[in-house]
Amino acid sequence: MPFDGFTAKSFQVFAIPDFPGRMAAIRGHIQPKLFALAEEIGPKLKPIVGSETFPHVAKHMRRTVNPPEDTWVVFGPEKRGYKKAQHFKLAISRHCIRLLFEMGPEYADKAKWVRIWEREAGRLAGQLRKRPGLGWYKNEHDEEPAALLASLSLQEIGRLAGELTRRKDGQLVLGRRLDPAEVLRLKPRAFVQAALQAFGMLAPLYRLG
Repeated sequence: MPFDGFTAKSFQVFAIPDFPGRMAAIRGHIQPKLFALAEEIGPKLKPIVGSETFPHVAKHMRRTVNPPEDTWVVFGPEKRGYKKAQHFKLAISRHCIRLLFEMGPEYADKAKWVRIWEREAGRLAGQLRKRPGLGWYKNEHDEEPAALLASLSLQEIGRLAGELTRRKDGQLVLGRRLDPAEVLRLKPRAFVQAALQAFGMLAPLYRLG
């Protein structure tokens, strides 16, 4: 089915306190929208990143007690999973939607990626700093960025890749946050375009992988 847009109810799902109730609402209300976005956005990413991407909608299969604070669809280069590769993520939570580039704790070769980034940082950091609304997130589940890239120096942006190797569970998360009011103003097609625009701003990072 085509993507029909997010509504106020989409965000209110994450205010449901109990695990069964929130999971039922995620599966019944949000996941169909994420699967529709997977179909609409996935094919349009190929010309942006130069290769095919595969969508993965979160199932939260390991959760049995604590309800998830967010849920998402991911686009990555691997058909069987996304955690060991660089990926884009469209995540929805109580107070926002985030359009992210991520390299998670399970990325296959963090040290190699950091070396590539260090070689390219002078060029890419300047580009990223000029992109409106892009921020750095300490954790993939954070709703607020720790800093907007426009507020950081080129040297500070260059050092962000070190987050990957500083700790065993290190990750690198950059992206744009959309408030509910902004999301609700967008018609479905305009929302898809906003997501593609954000992923396009982050595509140079994706291609480094």
